[in-house]
Amino acid sequence: MNDVLCLSGVSKSYDAGRLAVLYGVDLTVAPGQTVALEAPSGAGKSTLLHIAGLLDTPDAGTVQICGQDMGRQPDRQRTFVRRAQIGFIYQFHHLLPEFSALENILLPQLAAGASIPQATARARTLLDQVGLTARAAHRPAALSGGEQQRVAFCRALANRPKLLLADEPTGNLDPASSGQVFDTLLGLVRESGLAAVIATHNPDLAARMDRRIQLAGGRLSEREL
Repeated sequence: MNDVLCLSGVSKSYDAGRLAVLYGVDLTVAPGQTVALEAPSGAGKSTLLHIAGLLDTPDAGTVQICGQDMGRQPDRQRTFVRRAQIGFIYQFHHLLPEFSALENILLPQLAAGASIPQATARARTLLDQVGLTARAAHRPAALSGGEQQRVAFCRALANRPKLLLADEPTGNLDPASSGQVFDTLLGLVRESGLAAVIATHNPDLAARMDRRIQLAGGRLSEREL
């Protein structure tokens, strides 16, 4: 089976090349595989995730999503792939405050061309999977931090992506909520058969994934589980 994500020789620098962040990074992630990305602050993990998610471009190297070399694609195709095949989760949920939990999950589906009945059915299924059926009509301000992040998970999975990229998805939660919410995330990922790269500073959470990779000095290395 083809890898969902393939980074080959990816390098990135800023400030006209004076600040190098990534050096020849190689990474492949297969369908159904969860990969923990561990890195100290400032090591470039967000840059790596942005490049993998087509939000940034490398100075050198290639990025393939489901076998497509995205460096050869026009912006319109990159936008389509990002919207249809990649889900993003961040440390802060970034839910739209004026919309309900259900509506926050509807919006990316409607933007991708789904009908309202289709999008509503998908949103309700996801909310049920994360135990938030009774909270569907609540706006983010009426939800706990853990509930908000679970809605953000649902939103990221709404369009049935092939690749999930998560940047410290439980980093803003207390330890008890963090473990529970992470359980929910892993359950959704494995049930969906996604390829997932999840950045975390928590070694206990990282140890529960299929692979652990470390980013240091601009280079990736595989860690023993």
